[in-house]
Amino acid sequence: MANVNLLASAGRLLLALMFILSGLGKIAAPEATQGFIASVGLPFPLLSYLVAVVVELGGGILLVLGFQTKLVSLALAAFTFATAVVFHRDFADQNQMIHFMKNISIIGGLLQVTAFGAGSFSLDARRLRAA
Repeated sequence: MANVNLLASAGRLLLALMFILSGLGKIAAPEATQGFIASVGLPFPLLSYLVAVVVELGGGILLVLGFQTKLVSLALAAFTFATAVVFHRDFADQNQMIHFMKNISIIGGLLQVTAFGAGSFSLDARRLRAA
């Protein structure tokens, strides 16, 4: 059973790492990120940028901690689907198709976390034990 919980923790960490690093990258280059958001035609690039930073960084950190894991992973899955559809929809471009499929695979991993939870090594499990 400990191996399952270690795997669940490792899976959460690996999924979260991408979101955390992406959020930090956006913080490091706000103008470039907002320019990219505007280039695909999204309205309110500043608002979209702020939402992306909060979702990626906040959601990634919460996923690592295993706090509200099912809700957080579902929100990250929805966010990842939206980014796939908005930013990687040019299927004639093989690179964009690869990014789209990568996002779909990430959604699959996040839905597994949504379905099965954080595992024993998480704040969610600690809260349940304390209750």
